Amino acid sequence: MSDGQYGPISAGIIRSITDKSYERRKAAALDVEKLVRDLFNNNQLSQLDKCLSVLGELINSGNSNQRKGGLIGMAAASIALGNKNAPPYTAKLVEPIIPCFHDADLQIRYYACESLYNIAKICKTSVLAHFEDIFDVLWRVTADSDQNVRGGAELLNRLITEIVLSEQEFDIAILMSLIRDRIYTQTSSNRRFILEWLNTIDSAPFFSFCNYISEISDGLFKMLGEQAPAVRDLCETVLGNFLTAIRSKPESLSLEDRIQMINVLVVHTHENEPFLARKLSLIWLEEFVKLYKTDLLVMLSTCLVGILPSIVETELKADAVNRLLMALVGEAKLEQDILDKTIEVLLKYIKYDVVETRVTVLNWIRHLHSSMPGQLFVHMHQIFPVLLNTLSDTSDEVLLLDLFLISNICQSESAPDQVDVSTFGLNETELKQVSHISPFLIKFVLSLLEMFRTEPTLLRERGVLIIRQLCLLLEPAHIYRVICVLLERESKHNFAQEMVSTLHGVLLTATELFILRDELRALSNESSRSLFECIFRVWSNRPIALLGLCLLSQHYQQAADIALLLSQVDITVDVLLEIDKLVNLVESPVLAYVRMDLLSSIHRPPLCTVLSALLMLLPQSEAFVTLHKRLQAVPALVSIDNSPYAPKVPPCRIDFPPLMLHFKAALARRQTEVRSRHRDLLSGVVTQMKNVKI
Repeated sequence: MSDGQYGPISAGIIRSITDKSYERRKAAALDVEKLVRDLFNNNQLSQLDKCLSVLGELINSGNSNQRKGGLIGMAAASIALGNKNAPPYTAKLVEPIIPCFHDADLQIRYYACESLYNIAKICKTSVLAHFEDIFDVLWRVTADSDQNVRGGAELLNRLITEIVLSEQEFDIAILMSLIRDRIYTQTSSNRRFILEWLNTIDSAPFFSFCNYISEISDGLFKMLGEQAPAVRDLCETVLGNFLTAIRSKPESLSLEDRIQMINVLVVHTHENEPFLARKLSLIWLEEFVKLYKTDLLVMLSTCLVGILPSIVETELKADAVNRLLMALVGEAKLEQDILDKTIEVLLKYIKYDVVETRVTVLNWIRHLHSSMPGQLFVHMHQIFPVLLNTLSDTSDEVLLLDLFLISNICQSESAPDQVDVSTFGLNETELKQVSHISPFLIKFVLSLLEMFRTEPTLLRERGVLIIRQLCLLLEPAHIYRVICVLLERESKHNFAQEMVSTLHGVLLTATELFILRDELRALSNESSRSLFECIFRVWSNRPIALLGLCLLSQHYQQAADIALLLSQVDITVDVLLEIDKLVNLVESPVLAYVRMDLLSSIHRPPLCTVLSALLMLLPQSEAFVTLHKRLQAVPALVSIDNSPYAPKVPPCRIDFPPLMLHFKAALARRQTEVRSRHRDLLSGVVTQMKNVKI
């Protein structure tokens, strides 16, 4: 080894600085420092350049001791040049060191941290010309397997951060580009490295991240699922700082960035996301709705995708965001394409397995209907069938809200134009009977009857509730008229009987039908009389129900005529149960006036005929005893015929002969069906016996 081989650096210095002993290398570094200082002071700049090149060659050598010597020598050279003179040589000082951070030897990596630290301390802001390379190696050694290397990297990182903070002209776009490329890292130490940079730089008033938040927010929200609590806490702090920055300067986010942010936030509201990510994303969503108001309505459907599944979790902010969005929709009309997407989302989530979500969906449809009925009716061909299917929902809250919404639609001024009544298959007489009723109500009742027909359980378990609520929300007379007109055409006798039984029970007992019961008693106008006749014809399928209708309307003579025809009815257990219910109704407050009519000599004979006929049909049950006691009291009753308050027999306003003929025809049809069922049953038994013999 000769002195000329290493230019201005003597062979002795080279031997010492590449020695395996750290102390000898350290002493030789002082010689290098003195040499560089002398060369610069003597203006021997070419020799200085050669000296730095020699050190660079040592750093890139294949010998680890030479690399160590080169690293310590390069740091010594920067110290010799000093803060004032080093900047022009920054490239020669920094560039040879960068590859050492990838070295397999952990000592080389550590010395690289140490060397670059000393150089950066001298060169200061001039090292920022190499910021991308420095950031990349810091990123790598932050996750180094060796604790000492990580410690050296932490010191170097802190220094580089301070240098960036001192340079107001630093291009923040470079940093954000580097972070964006690394934001999805899964390594805790790398995540912490990114978060520390964001947190530190955000503290500088002259740097603004707002333009870049949409690019890195997804990765930040993913970090909220980090196992290390320190990383999670730091990430929450960074996101909080970003939200504060947006809140203080909302206009800093462009419309495109807002849309991108909404998409990111909605993704992180998903139930599979970490709870903290869901919570913070909904907090952000709430703030965005408050800040940007109606501008965000273009993303209404997307927002609902995030809100609806989370509405049940009270510790989240989904309900608050939902209320804000509803208020905004009340203030501004939606464009048709936005409404189209919104309806699509709502109809998807109306089948969601969480009750609160289904309730929220129905409230949204109700809100849209009240805010923009005309626009909503464009989608009624999609909405209405879904609302009908929702009637079979297991939740009473959902069912009642669904009925409320259906009733609103049926009463809407926009409804008649949306339905063609000619598609219902009704004849002219039937159409005339329902001409004053909303076509949507007719359509609804048609669908409801079909549901009851195909789902007998729905009729048995929820039928009474559905009918009562409809009568509460709509005109009861309209409900009964439409149902009866449609049931007159019913071909399935058993289904018609079930419907009559349900409707009759509601008619005689529900408080919601008090006015309708009075109308059927008074029959003071043509509408009530035609309704009575319609009900009479349908009730003919259930003789006991028809008897109850005549008692309700105080047509006692017709009731007596019907009672005398009960001998033609096949007295089954169901019929006996109906009689039992009717006896209890006669004894109830609803039909108190019927009992009072036993005091009238005019009403007493037909009434006694009715009650006696029922008594003869009943087995000796509790109802039998009750009815028997009532009839025993009749001979002792005082007549009130001479009282000014005695009931007067009103003129009969109903043409009963055709109705009675209809009833007798129904009885005959019923007997034929009973015989047919018995014949089919016997035929089946005979067939089975033949098969057994074979």
